[in-house]
Amino acid sequence: MKPKPLKRHKALQPLSREHHHGLLLSWKIRTGFSKNIEIERIKTYADWFFNNELIPHFELEEAHIFPILKAENELVKRALAEHRRLKRLFNDEKDIERSLHKIEEELEQHIRFEERILFPEIQKTATEAQLALIEAIHHEEGFVDNVNDEFWI
Repeated sequence: MKPKPLKRHKALQPLSREHHHGLLLSWKIRTGFSKNIEIERIKTYADWFFNNELIPHFELEEAHIFPILKAENELVKRALAEHRRLKRLFNDEKDIERSLHKIEEELEQHIRFEERILFPEIQKTATEAQLALIEAIHHEEGFVDNVNDEFWI
C-alpha cells in the first residue's frame, strides 16, 4: 500500500496553485508546437508568463521558502540550479524554438520535483512561525491569464 500523500500546508498552497499555472504553460507550449503555431507567438506568451508569473514566483521561493532548508541542502541546490537554467532558456534569443522545447520539458520536471520532493521536505522541516511568515507575505492575487493570443485553443 502506498503511503498517503502529505497534505500541503495552507501556507504553501498558493505556491502549489502557481505551479499548476506553470504546468499549463508547458502544456500550452506543447499544444502550440503540435498545431504548428508560429514560434514568435509561442515565445511572446512564454515571455509574458516568465516576466509576470515565474520571476516573482522564483524570487519568493528563493527569498522565503528555500532558506527553510538552508543553502547547503542538496534539494535547494538542485532547485536553484534549475531556476538558473530556466532563466537562461527564457532569455535565449539564439535558438528560440529549441529553448521553448527545453522550457516545455524542464519546467514541468522542475515543478514535479518541487511538488513531490522539495515542498514535502520543506513542510516537514518548517516551524509554524516560518509557515505563518510565508502565509503573511504571500497573498494569492488570483491568476489572470494573458488571452491576447490564445494559440493553444
